Amino acid sequence: RQVPVEIDYLGFSIPDEFVVGYGLDYAGHYRNLPDICVLRREVYESRK
Repeated sequence: RQVPVEIDYLGFSIPDEFVVGYGLDYAGHYRNLPDICVLRREVYESRK
């Protein structure tokens, strides 16, 4: 972050990694997963 942000509520914290699922997708995939998951690095590095 460039500027600190004060928050009132935090649902949960996740690692600083590429996450998918529960509405978050990568290239139109993984959006319908019922959980938040970390996408393996080889998945998105192979599409470069």
